[in-house]
Amino acid sequence: MKPRILVTGGTGYIGSHTTVELQQAGYPVVIIDNLSNSNRDVLDGIERITGQRPDFVEGDCTDIETLRKLFADYTDIRGIINFAASKAVGESVEKPILYYRNNLNTLLNLLDLMGPNGVKGIVFSSSCTVYGEPDVNPVTEQSPIKKATSPYGNTKQISEEIITDVINSGAPFKSVILRYFNPVGAHPSAEIGELPNGVPQNLIPYLTQTAMGIRKELSVFGDDYDTPDGSCIRDYIDVVDLAKAHVLAVERMLGDRSEAPVEIFNLGTGNGLSVLELIDVFEKATGVKVPHRIAGRRTGDIEKVWADPTCANTVLGWKADTPIADTMRSAWAWQKRLRERGIM
Repeated sequence: MKPRILVTGGTGYIGSHTTVELQQAGYPVVIIDNLSNSNRDVLDGIERITGQRPDFVEGDCTDIETLRKLFADYTDIRGIINFAASKAVGESVEKPILYYRNNLNTLLNLLDLMGPNGVKGIVFSSSCTVYGEPDVNPVTEQSPIKKATSPYGNTKQISEEIITDVINSGAPFKSVILRYFNPVGAHPSAEIGELPNGVPQNLIPYLTQTAMGIRKELSVFGDDYDTPDGSCIRDYIDVVDLAKAHVLAVERMLGDRSEAPVEIFNLGTGNGLSVLELIDVFEKATGVKVPHRIAGRRTGDIEKVWADPTCANTVLGWKADTPIADTMRSAWAWQKRLRERGIM
């Protein structure tokens, strides 16, 4: 029997897809989530895909007593994957206290409780935002960390530093920090996907809702950047590919294969696509038009960033190989499924 993994924020977008991959790899999972940006129907989707319902605790990771009880109830947790965080760049500029409280207190509580409860490793969801506006693309793990352009990005930088400091102080566990580029798409079964509460803060759910007619038009923030078509460039990575990297990270830590107590990997495809190019890929892949207009630049947005995933490819043994057109089709299939269910 493989050891139990605690997935915080496990009913969220990346958390739910990672739970599926963990269960399919034979790991029992317990999820804790406060359902602030997700709902419990996700558990049904996970169960339909894997034939197994993960254990679920509704609770807030910023409350240490809730976590103490969880560890008392599940004494077999040996690994943690921490997705519990607020994650919208724009919102973080408006609500910095919320972001610092949620993202940092959650991490501190988990790190505090890992040692006493025999947890051997934590996988942390970081972000390419730590590279800020890079001097050179693609970015490697050695690229300089820049001053964060948003409170969200800053919470990721601070979290990486906290993990490193705690482990360097002699803590009895390891960490793998995964710097995501831009996760998109949905599970090919269309049983789970990205379903934010309220108006989407991320590009693809807003795009698919616009294509469905739920939103009037998609705003493209800025067409005057120093890029071929003037719109921002990102490295869009399929969410299932991304989820699989977490399973490899867990296996690496718990199998004592880490080369250092803290390891960092960039998770991207190595290809940069502009927002306008992505809209074009979606339209061609699905045959559905996306009404969009050019709006002003958005505070905190980075002009262009894409990954050099060589380290993840060679050391972690992971590669993002889903073509972007397939990813766009999966996002659209998920949006259609939501419509069938009368949700969107």
